[in-house]
Amino acid sequence: MSSKLIAPSVLAADFGNLQRDLEMINKSEADWFHIDIMDGVFVPNISYGMPILKAITKHAKKTIDVHLMIVDPDRYIKEFAELGSDILTVHYEACTHLHRTIQAIKAEGMKAGVALNPHTNVDLLKDTIKDIDLVLIMSVNPGFGGQSFIENTYNKVKQLKTIIENAGAKTLIEVDGGVTDKNAAKLTKAGADVLVAGSYVFKASNQIETIKGLKEIANS
Repeated sequence: MSSKLIAPSVLAADFGNLQRDLEMINKSEADWFHIDIMDGVFVPNISYGMPILKAITKHAKKTIDVHLMIVDPDRYIKEFAELGSDILTVHYEACTHLHRTIQAIKAEGMKAGVALNPHTNVDLLKDTIKDIDLVLIMSVNPGFGGQSFIENTYNKVKQLKTIIENAGAKTLIEVDGGVTDKNAAKLTKAGADVLVAGSYVFKASNQIETIKGLKEIANS
């Protein structure tokens, strides 16, 4: 059984001390840097853009997992590749031609991810699942950190795992939103491979120990 991965969400970091927080992730047992890009259109918030991502990739020594919460993501695929993204995740709800978008991401040498909002049915990915490297299940409504976890997420993860197995795909399942030590084990048992944690990690008094503890729970 492969190890379950932890991806701290940089959106919850202290931007006045960003390099310090990036170095903390480098030193920790975290596996990926999770980067949320929001445009204020697809979601009701704006996070950060290309210059901040460039600063992050300069210091990050682990996989760069970029989650685009933007309209018309196809416009920026090449640019995100050039900025050092290893995984580029787009929203199903933002892509008119999802298969084409997935192929364009792969053509730039990145892994292709597809995110689903809480209301979006996992069955909609049946036709493309073998082309997708990662599916990101949103366990809160996208756009803001610190929200409460949506309980139906467990069911969605189980349903998605069945779709992946039936297709013989190697797609990873990532969960983002309200992940803590209280739900991590249940999520990985349901089939999640990657857990994104923002507030839970960065509001902790000992962030490195919190990441270590979350990883142990996820792999228990």
